Formats: sequence, C-alpha cells, structure tokens
Amino acid sequence: MEGLAAQVRARRAVLRLTQHDLADMAGVSERFVRFVEQGKPSVQLDSLVAVLETLGLELQVATRSSPAARALSVPPVGDGAEQ
Repeated sequence: MEGLAAQVRARRAVLRLTQHDLADMAGVSERFVRFVEQGKPSVQLDSLVAVLETLGLELQVATRSSPAARALSVPPVGDGAEQ
C-alpha cells in the first residue's frame, strides 16, 4: 500500500489537484483520498479504482512467488495429469 500511496500522491501533485478536487472528480470522499494517500490497508476496492482511473492510473494483479502461492499452484495444462 505504501507504493500505491506514493504513486497516487505524486500523480495528484503532477496534475495539480487538491485532495478535495480529486475526491470530487472520482466521486469519493476527501477522507477516502487521504486514507489512500496515507496507505491505509482497508480501503474499498471500487472506490480505489475510481481514484486511480481519475488520475489515469490502473491497478494490476500479477503472480508473485510466495510459499502460499506455491502451495496453491496448479499443474500446467497438457502435462498428462488430466484424464
């Protein structure tokens, strides 16, 4: 969240928007914008996406390697395991 918060703050600054301006444009509260910029861990995804879209940013999901991800890994299709 810290990296995302920094990106949002930086982009808002480049666009010369106040937190209030951004909130109005994205249809969210100014408090929500503050929470995003502070890196609060519990923000609503739909509201976050609205803020990012307003700033011309996008949220991407990528696979990363972690013990939990490896434990859940699915064998590749075509490895002969399916019957």
